[in-house]
Formats: sequence, structure tokens, C-alpha cells
Amino acid sequence: MEQMMEYVPNMYATFWALVPPLVAIILALVTKEVYSSLFIGIVIGGLFYGNIFQQGFSFEKSVLHIFEDGLVGVLSDPYNVGILIFLVVLGIMVSMMNKAGGSAAFGQWAGRHIKTRIGAQLSAVLLGMLIFIDDYFNCLTVGSVMRPVTDKHQVSRAKLAYIIDATAAPICIIAPISSWAAAVTGFVEGEDGFAVFMNAIPYNYYALLTIIAMLTMVLFKIDFGAMAVHEANAAKGDLYTRRSSVCQFRTGYGKGRGTVVDLLFPIITLIICCIIGMIYTGGFFSGTGFVEAFSGSDASVGLMLGSFFALVITIVFYALRKVLTFTESCGCLPEGFKAMVPAILILTFAWTLKGMTDSLGAKEYVAGLVGGISGPWLALFPAVVFVVGAFLAFATGTSWGTFGILIPIVVSTFSGTNHTMMIISISACMAGAVCGDHCSPISDTTIMASAGAQCSHINHVSTQLPYVLVVAAVSCITYIIAGFVQSPVLPLVIGIVLMVGTLFGIKYLMKNIGVRDKKDKVQ
Repeated sequence: MEQMMEYVPNMYATFWALVPPLVAIILALVTKEVYSSLFIGIVIGGLFYGNIFQQGFSFEKSVLHIFEDGLVGVLSDPYNVGILIFLVVLGIMVSMMNKAGGSAAFGQWAGRHIKTRIGAQLSAVLLGMLIFIDDYFNCLTVGSVMRPVTDKHQVSRAKLAYIIDATAAPICIIAPISSWAAAVTGFVEGEDGFAVFMNAIPYNYYALLTIIAMLTMVLFKIDFGAMAVHEANAAKGDLYTRRSSVCQFRTGYGKGRGTVVDLLFPIITLIICCIIGMIYTGGFFSGTGFVEAFSGSDASVGLMLGSFFALVITIVFYALRKVLTFTESCGCLPEGFKAMVPAILILTFAWTLKGMTDSLGAKEYVAGLVGGISGPWLALFPAVVFVVGAFLAFATGTSWGTFGILIPIVVSTFSGTNHTMMIISISACMAGAVCGDHCSPISDTTIMASAGAQCSHINHVSTQLPYVLVVAAVSCITYIIAGFVQSPVLPLVIGIVLMVGTLFGIKYLMKNIGVRDKKDKVQ
């Protein structure tokens, strides 16, 4: 019996469980160095696990937990390995498209048809909204396609990264056919998960208001915070800002023999193959319906298989078109892998840090906080769930993990008593998780957006954080209203008015501040 007893650290399910990721995030934002910040957070988590500052501290247990349970554990997890293989294959395909000249050809074609900076940004938004299957797939595909276009129109890489990030998770979370829908439905026990997801879409205010905010800022040229600096520098030809900081990903486009077809064919093939791969893992070819197969799919295996077959087809396609020989295509393998090494390293550290918070009982601590809400406070429950979900996803860097913690609590609170409040609260959980994931430096989606835009990761985080916070504040107000009126339309209308009004207010203030600064300089 003693052998079966699982080790539980003394700091388990306390506030200390959230300290390691918070330290990592603060260090990353302050030092602008993401690798060491994440690793320090991992080390702190390992020391807490070994009961540092208390009697019986085990240095050995801490070290083994960091490396064996942590780094080795996440790299031996089948789901994580599948995602890493998918990333490497995408990196190889992007390298092939660049070498073949497809990216350069598309840039030239787009240059003739897309005439303005607004047009370039709207094209990226539209493409991001069309690729709603999976957030990883969205980030890297939109980035590889749109970089030549946004570069030509002097859109900063930070702005491109924001557009990619804002059309990844926020779009996937309101798309019925996506890996995110599949994840959410799996957490709603005792209910029709897919029906719950569909009913929750109109209440997903953060996702809807993010789209409204993004379109408003692009159409009316509203930029503020660090993003305004990046955009001003991009207009002068510096797409990166602070070139001395680590620009983690390779840039440049080949001038091969390729045409626009050599960019579009691989991407369309990738989309089709990934859809087939995902429904295959859900049992579609064994008689399961399409929607059910997508809901029950394994995103990791599906994307891995789909990307592999797309790579093989692309190699054959290029060879037949004589734009890349088989040897030249194979030469892109190490190039593509090298391009993804920074993203893989950050992901590995982020997954390990999440493992540290899990082993310290972060889930149980948050569940205890939220589960204690009752009585007259229930009308504010959606807003509370939104804030807690955002904080938890920000601290742990995972939306799906946040779903797993909060959705069962919501279902147990309202199931069989108030179905509408259950729907609103589940949607608030999803919105909060996406919000926190959207701005967290240790989120895999944020990392992928940096990789897709080939933008310094810390630059991406620091520039989009003010945008996310503005949308989050308005979303929180809409959930307070929704908790009382229990209807999706009125809170959304109020949210849209507040969102647009806030952005124009910021633009007005920035314009006035700019005028005052000029007057001060003249005096």
C-alpha cells in the first residue's frame, strides 16, 4: 500500500503553484530574454516540488523532477512529439516554397493586386479567418503566405504577428469544425458537448470583440502602445524594430523558377491532407459522421499525418514541374528544421513549465477558488470565470488545460438548474482561456504566431499585450451584463459600441498628446 502512495509536495494546491509561471512571465517581459526566463521558472517549480524552505527538502527530487519528469517527460509525450513533427514538416515546406520561388512569386502577384497597407493587413485577416481548422496550422500557414505581402507594404512583423495570433485561437474557438471545438466538447460531461459549444458561440464575447477590434484598428489606422513604435519604424523601412534583439527566425525569399501555383498548391494540399488526417483519427473512414469524427479527432496525430503526406506530394509536384529537383527538396530538410528550432525550444520549455504547475496542484487551487462562489454572486459568475480563466491561461500558457479545469466546475454548478447560465459561463471560460492564451509569453499559440511572422517573440508579446487588455476589459463588462440579462444580443451590442468607442477614444488621445508634444518641442 505504501508503494502505491503518490508523492505530494507541501506546496500542493496553494498559491505557490502559480509562482513559477508568473516569475517566468515577468522575467521574460523585463529582460526580453525568453529562454532563460522560462528555464528559471522551471527551476523554481522543481525546487518547490522538492519542498525548498521546509524540513525534508530533497535537492535530488527537485533535479530529477526538472529533467526526468519535466524536460524528458514532455519530449517523450506522444501528443507533444506529434506537434513537434508537424512543426518541423511545416518548416521544411516553407523552406521548399521559398527555395522554389513560390513565396517571391506570390509577393510579386500580391504587389500588383494589393495596393495599400490596409489591403495587405485585411488580406492577412481574411486568410487567418479562412484557416479555422487548427491554431498551429493557422499561425504558420498565414505567416508563410502573407510575409512577402506585408513586407512589401511596410507592415511591421509585430503587427503581422498580432494579426496571426488574433485570427488563430479567437477564430478556432468559434468555429464548429476545429480542433478547439473537439477539445471543448470532450470536457462537457453529462451534456451534449457539441450542442453546448454551438450555443456558447454567441456568448464568446472576447473572440467576437477581438475580431471587431482588429478590423477597426486596421481600417482606421489605430495603433497604440509599443505597436505604434513598431509601425512607425516599419514605415521608415525597419520591419523589426530593435534589430539588435534576437530575431529568432530566418527571413528572406528565394528567387527560384516557381510561380504563384508553387505556393498555393502546397498550402491547399496541406489543408486538405490535414483535414483528412484529423477526420481519420476521429474514425470517419470507419463509419463515424464527419462532425463527430472531427469532434473526436486527435489533432496531434491528424496534423502530423496530414503534413507528412502533404510534404511527399509537394516534393513530387515540384519535381514534375522542374522547379526543385529531388536533391534540392531534400536539401530543405535541415533548413526547415533549423528554422523551427527556436520555436521547438520555447515550446519544450513552456510545456515543461506547465508540467511544473500541474505537479504543484495549480488546477486544484483554482478549482477551490471558483467552486466557492455561490448565492447572490452567481449573476457575476460568468465575469469571475472569465477573469480566472484569463489569469490561469496567462500563467500556465494553455487554453485547453484551462478548459479542463473550469468547464467541469461550471457544469456541476449549473447543470439541471439553469441551462442558460451554464452556457454563458462555459463560454466565459472559453473566452477567458483564449484571452490569457492570447497574451501569455509561454503560450504555444503565441510562440507559433511569432514563428509564423518571423518576429522576435518578446516583441510580439509586448506589442499585442495592450491590445489584448483593452478587449479583455470590454469583454469583462459584457459578461457582467450577460450574467444579469441572460441573453447574448444586448451584451454583444453594448460590447461592440464600447469596443469601437474605446479605440477611437485612444486614437483621439494619442493625436492630442502628439500635438502637445510637437508644441512643447517648438517652444
